[in-house]
Amino acid sequence: MKNTLFIFTFFVSLFQANAQLTVPKETFTRRDTLQGGLRPERTSFDVLHYDLNIKISPNQKHIVGYNDITFKVVENTSKIQIDLFENMNVDSIIYNDKKLDYKREELATFIHFPQELQKDTQSVIRFYYSGNPVIAKRAPWDGGFVFSKDKDGKPWVGVACQGFGASCWFPVKDSQSDEPDNGATIKVAVPNGLMNVSNGRFMGMENLKNGYTRWDWEVKNPINTYDITVNIADYVHIHDNHKGLDLDYYVLRANEKKARKHFEEVKPMMDCFQEKFGKYPFSDDGYKLVETPYLGMEHQSAVAYGNHYMKGYMGNDLSGTGVGTLFDYIIIHESGHEWFGNSITSKDIADMWIHEGFTMYSEIVYIECQYGYDKAMQYAYGLRNAVTNDRPIIGHYGVNKEGSGDMYPKGALMINTIRHIVDNDSKWWRMLLKYSETFKKQIIKTQDVIDFFNKESGRDLTPIFDQYLRYTSIPELEFRKSGKVIEYKWNAEAPNFVMPIDVMIKGKKIRLEASTSWKVFTESVKSINDIQPIKTDFYIKY
Repeated sequence: MKNTLFIFTFFVSLFQANAQLTVPKETFTRRDTLQGGLRPERTSFDVLHYDLNIKISPNQKHIVGYNDITFKVVENTSKIQIDLFENMNVDSIIYNDKKLDYKREELATFIHFPQELQKDTQSVIRFYYSGNPVIAKRAPWDGGFVFSKDKDGKPWVGVACQGFGASCWFPVKDSQSDEPDNGATIKVAVPNGLMNVSNGRFMGMENLKNGYTRWDWEVKNPINTYDITVNIADYVHIHDNHKGLDLDYYVLRANEKKARKHFEEVKPMMDCFQEKFGKYPFSDDGYKLVETPYLGMEHQSAVAYGNHYMKGYMGNDLSGTGVGTLFDYIIIHESGHEWFGNSITSKDIADMWIHEGFTMYSEIVYIECQYGYDKAMQYAYGLRNAVTNDRPIIGHYGVNKEGSGDMYPKGALMINTIRHIVDNDSKWWRMLLKYSETFKKQIIKTQDVIDFFNKESGRDLTPIFDQYLRYTSIPELEFRKSGKVIEYKWNAEAPNFVMPIDVMIKGKKIRLEASTSWKVFTESVKSINDIQPIKTDFYIKY
Protein backbone atom coordinates (compact mmCIF):
# COMPACT_ATOMS: atom_id res chain seq x y z
CA MET A 1 0.00 0.00 0.00
CA LYS A 2 1.22 3.46 -0.79
CA ASN A 3 0.02 7.04 -0.58
CA THR A 4 -1.12 7.36 -4.20
CA LEU A 5 -4.09 5.04 -3.82
CA PHE A 6 -5.67 7.05 -1.06
CA ILE A 7 -4.98 10.44 -2.56
CA PHE A 8 -6.39 9.72 -5.99
CA THR A 9 -9.46 7.98 -4.63
CA PHE A 10 -10.68 11.09 -2.83
CA PHE A 11 -10.00 13.37 -5.76
CA VAL A 12 -10.85 10.99 -8.59
CA SER A 13 -13.63 13.08 -10.13
CA LEU A 14 -11.33 16.06 -10.40
CA PHE A 15 -8.54 13.99 -11.96
CA GLN A 16 -10.84 12.31 -14.45
CA ALA A 17 -12.15 15.65 -15.63
CA ASN A 18 -8.60 16.76 -16.38
CA ALA A 19 -6.99 13.50 -17.51
CA GLN A 20 -4.71 13.98 -20.48
CA LEU A 21 -3.31 11.62 -23.06
CA THR A 22 0.04 13.39 -22.95
CA VAL A 23 2.26 13.21 -19.90
CA PRO A 24 4.45 16.15 -18.79
CA LYS A 25 8.16 15.44 -18.89
CA GLU A 26 9.59 14.82 -15.44
CA THR A 27 13.00 15.86 -14.23
CA PHE A 28 15.08 14.04 -11.64
CA THR A 29 17.81 15.01 -9.23
CA ARG A 30 21.12 13.46 -8.27
CA ARG A 31 19.45 12.30 -5.07
CA ASP A 32 16.82 10.43 -7.09
CA THR A 33 19.58 8.61 -8.94
CA LEU A 34 21.46 7.83 -5.74
CA GLN A 35 18.32 6.34 -4.21
CA GLY A 36 16.94 4.55 -7.25
CA GLY A 37 19.96 3.68 -9.36
CA LEU A 38 22.12 0.58 -9.52
CA ARG A 39 25.80 1.47 -9.77
CA PRO A 40 28.85 -0.69 -8.98
CA GLU A 41 28.86 0.49 -5.36
CA ARG A 42 25.49 -1.26 -5.02
CA THR A 43 25.70 -4.18 -7.43
CA SER A 44 29.14 -5.38 -6.24
CA PHE A 45 27.68 -6.91 -3.08
CA ASP A 46 24.67 -8.95 -2.03
CA VAL A 47 23.22 -8.45 1.45
CA LEU A 48 22.88 -11.66 3.43
CA HIS A 49 21.61 -10.42 6.79
CA TYR A 50 20.74 -7.30 8.77
CA ASP A 51 21.17 -7.34 12.55
CA LEU A 52 19.61 -4.14 13.83
CA ASN A 53 20.19 -3.21 17.48
CA ILE A 54 18.74 0.17 18.47
CA LYS A 55 17.12 2.18 21.25
CA ILE A 56 14.09 4.34 20.49
CA SER A 57 13.13 7.13 22.89
CA PRO A 58 9.53 8.12 22.09
CA ASN A 59 9.54 11.34 24.12
CA GLN A 60 12.72 12.59 22.46
CA LYS A 61 11.70 11.06 19.09
CA HIS A 62 15.24 9.75 18.89
CA ILE A 63 17.00 6.61 17.62
CA VAL A 64 20.51 5.42 18.52
CA GLY A 65 22.26 2.14 17.83
CA TYR A 66 23.80 0.16 15.02
CA ASN A 67 23.15 -2.21 12.17
CA ASP A 68 25.45 -5.17 11.51
CA ILE A 69 25.34 -5.73 7.76
CA THR A 70 26.56 -9.10 6.52
CA PHE A 71 27.15 -9.27 2.78
CA LYS A 72 28.71 -11.37 0.06
CA VAL A 73 31.02 -9.76 -2.47
CA VAL A 74 29.88 -10.56 -6.02
CA GLU A 75 32.45 -8.38 -7.80
CA ASN A 76 35.81 -7.19 -6.50
CA THR A 77 35.33 -3.80 -4.88
CA SER A 78 36.87 -1.37 -2.43
CA LYS A 79 33.81 0.85 -2.10
CA ILE A 80 30.14 0.18 -1.36
CA GLN A 81 27.06 2.36 -0.90
CA ILE A 82 24.91 2.13 2.23
CA ASP A 83 22.01 4.54 2.59
CA LEU A 84 20.94 6.72 5.51
CA PHE A 85 18.91 9.90 5.24
CA GLU A 86 20.85 13.15 5.47
CA ASN A 87 19.24 14.24 8.74
CA MET A 88 20.54 11.14 10.54
CA ASN A 89 24.06 10.99 11.96
CA VAL A 90 26.72 8.50 10.92
CA ASP A 91 28.59 7.93 14.20
CA SER A 92 31.13 5.42 12.90
CA ILE A 93 31.48 2.41 10.63
CA ILE A 94 33.53 -0.54 11.90
CA TYR A 95 35.16 -3.32 9.88
CA ASN A 96 37.57 -5.83 11.45
CA ASP A 97 37.63 -3.71 14.63
CA LYS A 98 38.79 -0.61 12.75
CA LYS A 99 36.95 2.49 11.67
CA LEU A 100 36.37 2.87 7.96
CA ASP A 101 36.58 6.04 5.93
CA TYR A 102 33.38 7.17 4.27
CA LYS A 103 31.93 10.03 2.29
CA ARG A 104 28.32 11.18 2.47
CA GLU A 105 26.43 12.47 -0.56
CA GLU A 106 22.74 13.20 -0.06
CA LEU A 107 21.28 10.01 1.46
CA ALA A 108 24.17 7.81 0.23
CA THR A 109 27.13 6.86 2.38
CA PHE A 110 30.07 5.65 0.26
CA ILE A 111 32.21 3.39 2.43
CA HIS A 112 35.88 2.84 1.57
CA PHE A 113 37.76 -0.34 2.54
CA PRO A 114 41.54 -0.33 3.08
CA GLN A 115 41.96 -3.34 0.78
CA GLU A 116 39.89 -4.52 -2.13
CA LEU A 117 37.20 -7.01 -1.12
CA GLN A 118 37.44 -10.17 -3.17
CA LYS A 119 34.61 -11.84 -5.08
CA ASP A 120 32.82 -14.70 -3.27
CA THR A 121 34.03 -13.61 0.17
CA GLN A 122 31.80 -12.50 3.04
CA SER A 123 32.20 -9.41 5.17
CA VAL A 124 30.44 -7.69 8.06
CA ILE A 125 30.34 -3.99 8.85
CA ARG A 126 28.86 -2.42 11.96
CA PHE A 127 27.20 0.89 11.12
CA TYR A 128 26.66 3.07 14.21
CA TYR A 129 24.15 5.87 13.81
CA SER A 130 21.80 8.18 15.69
CA GLY A 131 19.34 10.99 15.22
CA ASN A 132 15.76 12.14 15.01
CA PRO A 133 14.09 10.43 12.05
CA VAL A 134 11.75 12.18 9.66
CA ILE A 135 8.27 12.43 11.13
CA ALA A 136 5.49 11.63 8.70
CA LYS A 137 2.91 14.37 8.43
CA ARG A 138 0.21 11.98 7.28
CA ALA A 139 1.38 8.38 7.23
CA PRO A 140 1.11 6.26 5.19
CA TRP A 141 0.48 8.94 2.57
CA ASP A 142 3.97 10.22 3.24
CA GLY A 143 6.94 8.40 4.72
CA GLY A 144 8.51 8.50 8.14
CA PHE A 145 7.85 7.88 11.82
CA VAL A 146 4.59 8.38 13.67
CA PHE A 147 4.95 9.36 17.34
CA SER A 148 1.47 9.24 18.82
CA LYS A 149 -0.34 8.48 22.09
CA ASP A 150 -3.02 5.96 22.91
CA LYS A 151 -6.19 6.90 24.84
CA ASP A 152 -4.35 6.46 28.12
CA GLY A 153 -1.60 8.86 27.06
CA LYS A 154 1.00 6.15 26.55
CA PRO A 155 3.39 6.33 23.59
CA TRP A 156 2.23 4.67 20.39
CA VAL A 157 4.89 4.64 17.70
CA GLY A 158 5.14 3.24 14.18
CA VAL A 159 6.90 3.76 10.87
CA ALA A 160 5.79 3.60 7.23
CA CYS A 161 8.35 4.18 4.49
CA GLN A 162 7.35 2.43 1.26
CA GLY A 163 8.72 4.45 -1.63
CA PHE A 164 10.11 7.02 0.79
CA GLY A 165 12.93 4.72 1.82
CA ALA A 166 13.82 2.47 4.75
CA SER A 167 16.99 4.55 5.04
CA CYS A 168 14.87 7.27 6.61
CA TRP A 169 15.40 5.44 9.91
CA PHE A 170 18.20 2.87 9.65
CA PRO A 171 21.34 2.29 7.53
CA VAL A 172 20.52 -0.12 4.73
CA LYS A 173 21.04 -0.96 1.09
CA ASP A 174 17.85 0.85 0.21
CA SER A 175 16.88 -0.85 -3.03
CA GLN A 176 14.16 -3.37 -3.83
CA SER A 177 16.75 -5.15 -5.98
CA ASP A 178 18.39 -6.72 -2.93
CA GLU A 179 16.68 -8.39 0.02
CA PRO A 180 18.79 -9.96 2.78
CA ASP A 181 18.94 -13.62 1.78
CA ASN A 182 18.98 -14.84 5.38
CA GLY A 183 16.46 -12.40 6.76
CA ALA A 184 17.01 -9.97 9.59
CA THR A 185 17.22 -9.61 13.34
CA ILE A 186 15.49 -6.59 14.83
CA LYS A 187 16.36 -5.73 18.45
CA VAL A 188 14.65 -2.62 19.76
CA ALA A 189 14.94 -1.18 23.27
CA VAL A 190 11.95 0.88 24.40
CA PRO A 191 10.94 2.42 27.75
CA ASN A 192 9.83 -0.08 30.39
CA GLY A 193 6.10 -0.73 30.28
CA LEU A 194 6.00 -0.60 26.49
CA MET A 195 6.47 -3.37 23.94
CA ASN A 196 8.09 -3.34 20.52
CA VAL A 197 6.68 -5.63 17.83
CA SER A 198 8.71 -6.21 14.68
CA ASN A 199 8.77 -8.73 11.86
CA GLY A 200 9.12 -12.48 12.28
CA ARG A 201 9.22 -14.47 15.50
CA PHE A 202 9.60 -13.11 19.01
CA MET A 203 12.97 -14.24 20.36
CA GLY A 204 12.78 -12.84 23.87
CA MET A 205 13.11 -9.67 25.91
CA GLU A 206 15.76 -8.27 28.22
CA ASN A 207 15.49 -5.60 30.90
CA LEU A 208 18.54 -3.42 30.29
CA LYS A 209 18.41 -1.97 33.84
CA ASN A 210 18.41 1.58 32.49
CA GLY A 211 14.69 2.20 32.19
CA TYR A 212 14.53 0.33 28.86
CA THR A 213 13.60 -3.18 27.84
CA ARG A 214 14.87 -4.68 24.59
CA TRP A 215 12.52 -6.76 22.45
CA ASP A 216 14.17 -9.16 20.00
CA TRP A 217 12.62 -10.40 16.75
CA GLU A 218 13.99 -12.57 13.96
CA VAL A 219 12.97 -12.95 10.31
CA LYS A 220 14.17 -16.10 8.58
CA ASN A 221 12.97 -15.18 5.10
CA PRO A 222 14.28 -12.60 2.65
CA ILE A 223 12.50 -9.33 3.37
CA ASN A 224 11.94 -6.09 1.52
CA THR A 225 13.74 -3.34 3.40
CA TYR A 226 10.69 -1.07 3.52
CA ASP A 227 8.87 -3.95 5.24
CA ILE A 228 11.25 -3.97 8.21
CA THR A 229 9.34 -2.25 10.98
CA VAL A 230 8.95 -1.23 14.60
CA ASN A 231 5.67 -0.87 16.49
CA ILE A 232 5.85 0.50 20.02
CA ALA A 233 2.87 0.61 22.39
CA ASP A 234 1.24 -0.91 25.44
CA TYR A 235 0.14 -3.91 23.41
CA VAL A 236 -1.92 -6.93 24.33
CA HIS A 237 -0.95 -10.14 22.55
CA ILE A 238 -3.66 -12.43 21.14
CA HIS A 239 -2.52 -15.79 19.81
CA ASP A 240 -4.49 -18.09 17.52
CA ASN A 241 -3.74 -20.88 15.11
CA HIS A 242 -5.53 -21.74 11.89
CA LYS A 243 -4.84 -25.08 10.24
CA GLY A 244 -1.25 -25.08 11.47
CA LEU A 245 -0.49 -21.41 10.75
CA ASP A 246 0.30 -19.20 13.74
CA LEU A 247 -1.83 -16.06 13.87
CA ASP A 248 -0.70 -13.39 16.32
CA TYR A 249 -2.37 -10.05 16.93
CA TYR A 250 -0.90 -7.15 18.85
CA VAL A 251 -3.51 -4.55 19.72
CA LEU A 252 -3.97 -1.67 22.12
CA ARG A 253 -5.13 -2.88 25.50
CA ALA A 254 -8.51 -1.19 25.22
CA ASN A 255 -9.24 -2.91 21.89
CA GLU A 256 -8.62 -6.54 22.86
CA LYS A 257 -12.27 -7.62 22.92
CA LYS A 258 -13.23 -6.08 19.57
CA ALA A 259 -9.99 -7.32 17.96
CA ARG A 260 -10.69 -10.93 18.95
CA LYS A 261 -14.01 -10.78 17.11
CA HIS A 262 -13.02 -8.58 14.19
CA PHE A 263 -9.85 -10.43 13.25
CA GLU A 264 -11.78 -13.66 12.71
CA GLU A 265 -11.92 -12.50 9.08
CA VAL A 266 -8.27 -13.52 8.77
CA LYS A 267 -9.22 -17.22 8.71
CA PRO A 268 -11.50 -17.26 5.63
CA MET A 269 -9.06 -14.89 3.96
CA MET A 270 -6.19 -17.32 4.56
CA ASP A 271 -8.30 -20.20 3.23
CA CYS A 272 -9.09 -18.24 0.08
CA PHE A 273 -5.60 -16.88 -0.58
CA GLN A 274 -3.85 -20.17 0.11
CA GLU A 275 -6.22 -21.94 -2.28
CA LYS A 276 -5.76 -19.38 -5.05
CA PHE A 277 -2.17 -18.19 -4.50
CA GLY A 278 -0.49 -21.05 -2.66
CA LYS A 279 0.69 -21.65 0.88
CA TYR A 280 1.29 -18.55 3.00
CA PRO A 281 4.87 -17.68 1.97
CA PHE A 282 6.22 -16.88 5.44
CA SER A 283 4.76 -19.60 7.67
CA ASP A 284 8.08 -20.07 9.48
CA ASP A 285 7.95 -16.38 10.44
CA GLY A 286 4.23 -16.51 11.31
CA TYR A 287 1.47 -14.06 10.44
CA LYS A 288 0.76 -10.99 12.55
CA LEU A 289 -1.59 -8.03 12.56
CA VAL A 290 -0.24 -5.12 14.57
CA GLU A 291 -2.42 -2.15 15.47
CA THR A 292 -0.82 1.09 14.30
CA PRO A 293 -1.52 4.83 14.61
CA TYR A 294 -1.75 5.05 10.80
CA LEU A 295 -4.02 3.27 8.35
CA GLY A 296 -1.93 0.31 7.29
CA MET A 297 1.09 -1.13 5.49
CA GLU A 298 2.17 -4.55 4.23
CA HIS A 299 5.04 -5.08 6.66
CA GLN A 300 6.01 -8.69 6.04
CA SER A 301 4.79 -11.05 8.81
CA ALA A 302 3.80 -7.96 10.87
CA VAL A 303 1.03 -6.34 8.83
CA ALA A 304 0.21 -2.84 10.05
CA TYR A 305 -3.49 -2.41 10.85
CA GLY A 306 -5.19 0.91 11.56
CA ASN A 307 -8.67 0.64 10.07
CA HIS A 308 -10.39 1.06 13.47
CA TYR A 309 -12.12 -2.33 13.27
CA MET A 310 -14.43 -1.20 10.51
CA LYS A 311 -15.56 -2.84 7.30
CA GLY A 312 -14.55 -1.20 4.04
CA TYR A 313 -11.81 1.37 3.73
CA MET A 314 -12.22 3.54 6.85
CA GLY A 315 -15.92 2.67 6.64
CA ASN A 316 -16.16 3.60 2.97
CA ASP A 317 -16.41 1.54 -0.20
CA LEU A 318 -13.70 2.26 -2.78
CA SER A 319 -15.82 0.68 -5.50
CA GLY A 320 -18.94 2.72 -4.77
CA THR A 321 -21.04 -0.43 -5.21
CA GLY A 322 -21.69 -1.42 -1.60
CA VAL A 323 -19.64 -4.60 -2.02
CA GLY A 324 -16.56 -2.95 -0.57
CA THR A 325 -18.15 -2.71 2.87
CA LEU A 326 -18.54 -6.47 3.11
CA PHE A 327 -14.91 -6.85 4.26
CA ASP A 328 -12.19 -4.99 6.11
CA TYR A 329 -10.15 -3.46 3.30
CA ILE A 330 -6.92 -3.13 5.28
CA ILE A 331 -6.90 -6.75 6.51
CA ILE A 332 -7.53 -8.13 3.02
CA HIS A 333 -5.42 -5.74 0.95
CA GLU A 334 -2.37 -5.57 3.19
CA SER A 335 -2.40 -9.33 3.76
CA GLY A 336 -2.69 -9.89 -0.01
CA HIS A 337 0.68 -8.17 -0.22
CA GLU A 338 2.25 -11.12 1.60
CA TRP A 339 1.99 -12.92 -1.74
CA PHE A 340 2.24 -9.92 -4.09
CA GLY A 341 4.90 -7.45 -2.99
CA ASN A 342 6.51 -9.26 -0.08
CA SER A 343 6.95 -12.68 -1.69
CA ILE A 344 6.97 -11.50 -5.31
CA THR A 345 8.88 -8.20 -5.35
CA SER A 346 9.57 -5.78 -8.19
CA LYS A 347 13.24 -5.03 -8.80
CA ASP A 348 12.56 -1.33 -9.36
CA ILE A 349 9.85 0.80 -7.81
CA ALA A 350 8.86 1.78 -11.36
CA ASP A 351 7.29 -1.70 -11.59
CA MET A 352 5.29 -1.35 -8.38
CA TRP A 353 2.16 -2.32 -10.29
CA ILE A 354 3.44 -5.89 -9.78
CA HIS A 355 2.75 -5.30 -6.06
CA GLU A 356 -0.36 -3.16 -6.21
CA GLY A 357 -2.24 -4.40 -9.28
CA PHE A 358 -2.14 -8.03 -8.18
CA THR A 359 -2.90 -7.11 -4.57
CA MET A 360 -5.97 -5.07 -5.49
CA TYR A 361 -6.99 -8.01 -7.66
CA SER A 362 -6.67 -10.18 -4.54
CA GLU A 363 -9.57 -8.17 -3.10
CA ILE A 364 -11.69 -9.28 -6.06
CA VAL A 365 -10.53 -12.86 -5.49
CA TYR A 366 -11.50 -12.71 -1.82
CA ILE A 367 -14.96 -11.37 -2.64
CA GLU A 368 -15.46 -14.19 -5.12
CA CYS A 369 -14.40 -16.75 -2.50
CA GLN A 370 -16.80 -15.34 0.08
CA TYR A 371 -19.71 -13.90 -1.87
CA GLY A 372 -19.55 -15.34 -5.37
CA TYR A 373 -18.56 -14.34 -8.87
CA ASP A 374 -21.29 -11.76 -9.48
CA LYS A 375 -20.38 -9.74 -6.37
CA ALA A 376 -16.72 -9.89 -7.33
CA MET A 377 -17.41 -8.55 -10.82
CA GLN A 378 -19.66 -5.87 -9.37
CA TYR A 379 -16.79 -4.71 -7.16
CA ALA A 380 -14.33 -4.87 -10.05
CA TYR A 381 -16.61 -2.83 -12.30
CA GLY A 382 -16.94 -0.18 -9.60
CA LEU A 383 -13.17 0.21 -9.38
CA ARG A 384 -13.06 1.81 -12.83
CA ASN A 385 -14.43 4.98 -11.24
CA ALA A 386 -11.15 5.29 -9.36
CA VAL A 387 -9.00 5.19 -12.51
CA THR A 388 -7.63 8.59 -13.54
CA ASN A 389 -5.54 7.72 -16.63
CA ASP A 390 -3.26 10.59 -15.66
CA ARG A 391 0.11 8.89 -16.21
CA PRO A 392 1.38 5.48 -17.32
CA ILE A 393 1.30 2.79 -14.63
CA ILE A 394 4.98 1.98 -15.17
CA GLY A 395 7.18 4.70 -13.74
CA HIS A 396 10.75 5.81 -14.47
CA TYR A 397 13.52 3.29 -13.85
CA GLY A 398 16.61 4.01 -11.81
CA VAL A 399 15.32 7.13 -10.02
CA ASN A 400 13.04 5.70 -7.30
CA LYS A 401 9.95 6.85 -9.20
CA GLU A 402 6.79 4.80 -9.32
CA GLY A 403 4.10 5.28 -11.94
CA SER A 404 0.52 6.42 -11.64
CA GLY A 405 -1.64 5.47 -8.69
CA ASP A 406 -3.74 3.77 -11.35
CA MET A 407 -1.45 0.80 -10.68
CA TYR A 408 -4.05 -0.17 -8.05
CA PRO A 409 -7.48 -0.17 -9.78
CA LYS A 410 -6.34 -0.15 -13.41
CA GLY A 411 -3.79 -2.85 -12.65
CA ALA A 412 -6.49 -5.00 -11.04
CA LEU A 413 -8.88 -4.37 -13.91
CA MET A 414 -6.19 -5.34 -16.42
CA ILE A 415 -5.67 -8.64 -14.59
CA ASN A 416 -9.44 -9.21 -14.51
CA THR A 417 -9.52 -8.51 -18.25
CA ILE A 418 -6.78 -11.08 -18.85
CA ARG A 419 -8.79 -13.62 -16.87
CA HIS A 420 -11.66 -13.16 -19.29
CA ILE A 421 -9.37 -13.22 -22.30
CA VAL A 422 -8.25 -16.65 -21.10
CA ASP A 423 -11.98 -17.51 -20.92
CA ASN A 424 -11.41 -20.69 -18.93
CA ASP A 425 -11.65 -20.33 -15.17
CA SER A 426 -10.01 -23.67 -14.37
CA LYS A 427 -7.06 -22.67 -16.52
CA TRP A 428 -7.01 -19.15 -15.05
CA TRP A 429 -6.82 -20.27 -11.44
CA ARG A 430 -4.06 -22.74 -12.33
CA MET A 431 -2.17 -19.93 -14.04
CA LEU A 432 -2.53 -17.54 -11.11
CA LEU A 433 -1.44 -20.20 -8.63
CA LYS A 434 1.53 -21.13 -10.81
CA TYR A 435 2.50 -17.45 -11.15
CA SER A 436 2.53 -17.05 -7.37
CA GLU A 437 4.53 -20.23 -6.84
CA THR A 438 6.93 -19.74 -9.77
CA PHE A 439 8.12 -16.36 -8.53
CA LYS A 440 7.76 -17.05 -4.81
CA LYS A 441 10.36 -15.07 -2.83
CA GLN A 442 11.87 -13.71 -6.02
CA ILE A 443 12.63 -10.23 -7.38
CA ILE A 444 11.23 -9.73 -10.87
CA LYS A 445 10.51 -7.20 -13.63
CA THR A 446 7.46 -6.40 -15.76
CA GLN A 447 8.86 -8.45 -18.63
CA ASP A 448 9.00 -11.52 -16.39
CA VAL A 449 5.27 -11.17 -15.72
CA ILE A 450 4.44 -10.70 -19.40
CA ASP A 451 6.57 -13.66 -20.47
CA PHE A 452 4.91 -15.89 -17.88
CA PHE A 453 1.34 -15.07 -18.87
CA ASN A 454 2.16 -15.27 -22.58
CA LYS A 455 3.49 -18.77 -22.13
CA GLU A 456 0.78 -20.02 -19.79
CA SER A 457 -2.13 -18.50 -21.73
CA GLY A 458 -0.83 -19.69 -25.09
CA ARG A 459 -1.28 -16.29 -26.72
CA ASP A 460 0.69 -13.09 -27.14
CA LEU A 461 -0.63 -10.74 -24.44
CA THR A 462 2.28 -8.31 -24.80
CA PRO A 463 0.31 -5.57 -26.64
CA ILE A 464 -2.45 -5.84 -24.03
CA PHE A 465 -0.04 -5.44 -21.12
CA ASP A 466 1.64 -2.58 -22.97
CA GLN A 467 -1.60 -0.72 -23.59
CA TYR A 468 -2.71 -0.81 -19.97
CA LEU A 469 0.72 -0.31 -18.39
CA ARG A 470 2.54 2.07 -20.74
CA TYR A 471 -0.23 4.32 -22.07
CA THR A 472 -2.73 6.59 -20.39
CA SER A 473 -5.76 5.52 -22.43
CA ILE A 474 -7.66 2.25 -22.38
CA PRO A 475 -8.70 0.29 -25.48
CA GLU A 476 -11.75 1.83 -27.14
CA LEU A 477 -14.07 -0.48 -29.05
CA GLU A 478 -15.57 1.15 -32.13
CA PHE A 479 -18.34 0.01 -34.45
CA ARG A 480 -19.44 1.58 -37.73
CA LYS A 481 -21.95 0.97 -40.48
CA SER A 482 -20.20 0.42 -43.80
CA GLY A 483 -22.71 -0.07 -46.55
CA LYS A 484 -24.80 -3.05 -45.58
CA VAL A 485 -22.35 -4.43 -43.04
CA ILE A 486 -21.20 -3.50 -39.54
CA GLU A 487 -17.49 -3.28 -38.85
CA TYR A 488 -15.54 -3.13 -35.61
CA LYS A 489 -12.02 -2.37 -34.40
CA TRP A 490 -9.97 -1.19 -31.41
CA ASN A 491 -8.58 2.27 -30.97
CA ALA A 492 -5.33 1.62 -29.12
CA GLU A 493 -1.76 2.92 -29.14
CA ALA A 494 0.19 -0.24 -28.39
CA PRO A 495 1.79 -1.66 -31.55
CA ASN A 496 0.05 -4.72 -33.03
CA PHE A 497 -2.78 -4.45 -30.53
CA VAL A 498 -5.15 -7.43 -30.70
CA MET A 499 -7.60 -8.34 -27.95
CA PRO A 500 -10.72 -10.48 -27.92
CA ILE A 501 -13.94 -9.01 -26.59
CA ASP A 502 -17.16 -10.75 -25.60
CA VAL A 503 -20.40 -9.10 -26.66
CA MET A 504 -24.04 -9.95 -26.04
CA ILE A 505 -26.53 -10.14 -28.91
CA LYS A 506 -30.12 -11.00 -27.97
CA GLY A 507 -28.95 -12.92 -24.89
CA LYS A 508 -26.22 -14.78 -26.76
CA LYS A 509 -22.51 -14.31 -25.97
CA ILE A 510 -20.27 -13.85 -29.00
CA ARG A 511 -16.47 -13.49 -28.96
CA LEU A 512 -14.86 -11.06 -31.38
CA GLU A 513 -11.12 -11.16 -32.13
CA ALA A 514 -10.70 -7.44 -32.62
CA SER A 515 -7.60 -5.57 -33.76
CA THR A 516 -6.83 -1.99 -34.75
CA SER A 517 -7.97 -2.76 -38.32
CA TRP A 518 -11.60 -2.81 -39.33
CA LYS A 519 -13.22 -6.27 -39.41
CA VAL A 520 -16.68 -7.25 -40.63
CA PHE A 521 -19.21 -8.25 -38.00
CA THR A 522 -20.65 -11.53 -39.27
CA GLU A 523 -23.60 -11.93 -36.90
CA SER A 524 -27.02 -10.78 -38.06
CA VAL A 525 -28.17 -7.64 -36.23
CA LYS A 526 -30.41 -4.76 -37.18
CA SER A 527 -28.47 -2.05 -35.37
CA ILE A 528 -25.14 -1.38 -33.77
CA ASN A 529 -27.10 -0.77 -30.56
CA ASP A 530 -27.98 -4.47 -30.53
CA ILE A 531 -24.31 -5.25 -29.80
CA GLN A 532 -23.44 -4.88 -26.10
CA PRO A 533 -19.86 -5.52 -24.94
CA ILE A 534 -19.60 -7.27 -21.56
CA LYS A 535 -17.88 -4.41 -19.78
CA THR A 536 -17.86 -6.11 -16.38
CA ASP A 537 -15.40 -8.63 -17.80
CA PHE A 538 -13.22 -6.31 -19.89
CA TYR A 539 -11.89 -2.90 -18.90
CA ILE A 540 -12.55 -0.97 -22.09
CA LYS A 541 -14.08 2.22 -23.39
CA TYR A 542 -17.23 1.92 -25.50
